[in-house]
Amino acid sequence: MKPKSEKQPLRVGMISLGCAKNLVDAEIMLGSLLKAGVEITNDAAQADAVIVNTCSFIDSAQEESVDTIFESVELREAANRGQAVIVSGCLPQRFRDDLPKLMPEVDAFMGIDQVAQVRDIVGKAIAARSEKSAAGQKAKGKGQKEKVAAYLNTLEKNRPLDDHEKQNALRGTEQFGKTKTVVGAKPSSILHPPSSPLLDVTARPVFIPDFGTPRFRLTPKHFAYLKIAEGCNHPCSFCIIPRMRGSHRSRTQADIVKEAKALIADGVKEINLISQDSTYYGLDLRPNHSRAISSPEKFSAAAKSLAADATTICTLLRELNALKGDFWIRLLYTHPAHWTDELIATIAACKKVARYLDIPLQHIHGNMLERMRRETSQQYIVDLIARIRAGIPGIALRTTFIVGFPGETEASFQTLLDFIRETKFERLGVFAYSQEDGTRAGAMSGQLADKVKQKRRELAMAAQHKVAVAVSESFVGREIKVLVEGAANAKQLQTANVSSWEHGLMREIDKHVSQMKGSYLVGRGEADAPDIDGRVYVRGKLPVGEFARVRIIGHTDYDLIAEPSRLS
Repeated sequence: MKPKSEKQPLRVGMISLGCAKNLVDAEIMLGSLLKAGVEITNDAAQADAVIVNTCSFIDSAQEESVDTIFESVELREAANRGQAVIVSGCLPQRFRDDLPKLMPEVDAFMGIDQVAQVRDIVGKAIAARSEKSAAGQKAKGKGQKEKVAAYLNTLEKNRPLDDHEKQNALRGTEQFGKTKTVVGAKPSSILHPPSSPLLDVTARPVFIPDFGTPRFRLTPKHFAYLKIAEGCNHPCSFCIIPRMRGSHRSRTQADIVKEAKALIADGVKEINLISQDSTYYGLDLRPNHSRAISSPEKFSAAAKSLAADATTICTLLRELNALKGDFWIRLLYTHPAHWTDELIATIAACKKVARYLDIPLQHIHGNMLERMRRETSQQYIVDLIARIRAGIPGIALRTTFIVGFPGETEASFQTLLDFIRETKFERLGVFAYSQEDGTRAGAMSGQLADKVKQKRRELAMAAQHKVAVAVSESFVGREIKVLVEGAANAKQLQTANVSSWEHGLMREIDKHVSQMKGSYLVGRGEADAPDIDGRVYVRGKLPVGEFARVRIIGHTDYDLIAEPSRLS
């Protein structure tokens, strides 16, 4: 490929994998590229560079990322040998020292801190690719991706604890809270010789976007994700996210509100607040803050000691709720340990906050919660759910559970099944535990066989299926407000198998959906987050991207069937 002249803009393609937080990172990269005059293309074969924004949450997500990287390399070798392949996101953040050696076919690896500097990295990667092409360097043969995926799954078994994990290992000792380390914010931008990829990955991420950060939204016009914080301070034994994403760091409230106003002015009808732990929002902004407040007792004490004008998730919700316009505010990723009576009262008083809460519990049996290091007890969770449902009438609760965790006995699993049947969560997903090297749980004794884990997942989803059908039945005859997404295509009408790396298996094949004939619109109610929960299929005509009132006339296992309300 010939070098681009100044009059010919670079063309960049992107493939983004993983969660909504990763999607926002992709939007920032695209926004930064567009601001720099780069052209974005959906035709990967015609791109000067392709960015693969990866996920490394669990093994399955990691394998998908590796597959996608090598598929991009293979396409380049077949169609555009001068094209640079760049890998961003959680995979290089997790394996920053290893990927350049494992994937010399890749031209650059960039981390979370570098998303806003993507234009510079793209330029260097294209230059490096040009040198490699001139030197006749070729990609490795087929089968390499399987070897890399298998190797990555074993890389971390002997990895030493990082600062975050050392800190959490000291819980309950006099040393806890006294091992603070200041991490420099400067990226490690190192241009390697042509034979090695560019590596620009900060060991411990510190970046958080603000309103001034360029962004090109990939979601439909009527809804958007608004990242209010980044990173996580929790010590969950099964999770690798704190090491990949860094410690919790909140945006300022004024900056978030400024972005929300811009989104509303742009026609957004649903603002989805996202972070690793939304209920912790603002606590790190207090003077001389300590991260050692993850437990309910310490968090509650810290929240009560805040100054009257301190920033919290409650102050943020109240200010967003006061903005002019007809829109929903949806609160995602709340941690059960960080709920307060003030938050319950705030949501109840804020009419624009959707009557929906995403609150991953992971388990209910006391021993499992301890082994998972969830910092909550069974009784605490039972009491919290009762407080939320009593304090916020009409609330829909979404949660996720992990089954087959190391040491999970048949009795503890039965406790979970009983809890699912008794609590009747409106929305629920289930993970079969994924053994992750580099986590405490990955090295625990009592690992269960895959067939046991899968069987328990099936049993848990079967229990929830009965709950879901009853929940759907309870809506028939009611009128609800929906956000109309668009026309339901044939695929949506025929399939209902939806899964997520963060939300577990959420829906199985809906045997009744095939009975739906004719044209439908698809919408979502307050109880349905985008790409996660159920759908409302509407027979009739309604404006797309707007709110409408509909009357529920039927249901499938997981979805509702409606017609426009006479009042619409």
